[in-house]
Amino acid sequence: MTTKKKQRVTLFLNPAIVKQSRAQAVAEDINLTNLVEKALVCYLPPVTIIKKVKKI
Repeated sequence: MTTKKKQRVTLFLNPAIVKQSRAQAVAEDINLTNLVEKALVCYLPPVTIIKKVKKI
């Protein structure tokens, strides 16, 4: 799930979600980055396939 290479992103989130996320990260004894990464891994499908549509 985690690698040594990370990419920085900027997100705009509801402050209540950030507050709850920080509290959950403390409860799980992990940092916020790992919590968000864990949540995204659970949410996203194992494989994403993007198909190009041919223009007519």
